[in-house]
Amino acid sequence: MSLYKGDFIGGNLAIFNIFGKKDVSELTKSSPYRIFTSWTPYKLYASRKESCTLGIRLKNMTGETLLTSVVVSLPENLAFDQMGLTKEREVRLGEMAMNEEKEVNLDVYATGKADIGEYTVNLTACAHYRDYGHILNLVKKRTTLEVVD
Repeated sequence: MSLYKGDFIGGNLAIFNIFGKKDVSELTKSSPYRIFTSWTPYKLYASRKESCTLGIRLKNMTGETLLTSVVVSLPENLAFDQMGLTKEREVRLGEMAMNEEKEVNLDVYATGKADIGEYTVNLTACAHYRDYGHILNLVKKRTTLEVVD
């Protein structure tokens, strides 16, 4: 097969079809996921050694199977462990078929420095290409957790 300057297939160069690459332009244009979050209980007590569970439900909104991961970042005064050391966690969900939903539950603890107030938690759902090292598209969401005395 020879390629010439004018050879285009579906708006992409024909060279990609030779190497088995698929057209991912549709996956990068729109939001690939819908993210739903919930807190159980909905408040975290600063003075107690208890945790609060962040429920994350992720839905694939595309017509393709996507390799998926979720990254959750916590602010300074919250952590994923009782010692207060882990502030970020990546959960690899594997391949998600179209319209498939997966759920993840993560425990969140208040550190000894946690003041009363609202804290913003950042979530990022990533669609990967080939392996978890290559990101095709991502969706970000923020949720808040109230810490009370």
